Amino acid sequence: MLAFCTLAAMAVALALVFFYAPLDAEQGFLQKIFYVHVPLAIVSLCGFVAGGVLAIAHLRSGDARWDARSYVAIHTSLIFGVATLITGSIWAKGSWGHWWVWDEPTLVSFLIVFLLYATYQPLRFAIEDAERQARYASVFAVTAGAFVPMNFIAVRLASAYVHPRVLGSTSNLPPSMALTFLVALLAVALLYATLCAYELAAKRARSQLRALRRAMELAPHSPDAAGDAVGARAREAGAGAAGSMASAGLTSTATISGRAG
Repeated sequence: MLAFCTLAAMAVALALVFFYAPLDAEQGFLQKIFYVHVPLAIVSLCGFVAGGVLAIAHLRSGDARWDARSYVAIHTSLIFGVATLITGSIWAKGSWGHWWVWDEPTLVSFLIVFLLYATYQPLRFAIEDAERQARYASVFAVTAGAFVPMNFIAVRLASAYVHPRVLGSTSNLPPSMALTFLVALLAVALLYATLCAYELAAKRARSQLRALRRAMELAPHSPDAAGDAVGARAREAGAGAAGSMASAGLTSTATISGRAG
């Protein structure tokens, strides 16, 4: 259902972007990237903050499921952050004639936040003990998550900027552009939630499969006893999937992310 809603929202957003929202008087068709770049940036930053909130739940409860959710939220936000930087550079090149402007607070502040969270996975997986790994990663997520809104406020208070402001009274978007932007923001947010849900489901399935394989390897040679042992292990796998996910599932995702990068 979530995936269907995401596809529907993205289809509506694309239709509004290309057939409803008017062309910008100054930038023309190039301004259309605004409906991708800005929602990606907003959802990415909100995902970082959500990772910190989920990390607080892990530190309070010690439940490995909260740690897994925090990890997935931050990991997906990093992917959206890469897309934000790429689309922002394309927009900057077409609008300002430069791929990057170092004296623009919004651009530099987002880059700082992105680089801060880019150290999350190396720091996390440098620790071998699973419990210490989860605990230290949660502390990092909480600290970095608190930095994101403070950084946002500091940028909003900056007196010199050339980057367009979307949130607040300074946006001055026409109604058609504002509606298109809100639908695009909803579509990107749903895409984020869908990717997080699928990654968590994949981790849960991998941890259950590992538990079943271990049960089959450790089961006695007797067929009846082996069946009973596998059944017991299967029930334990379903109950303890989240704990295995924190120690085993996350490591495989980090490896895949590192190869993709």
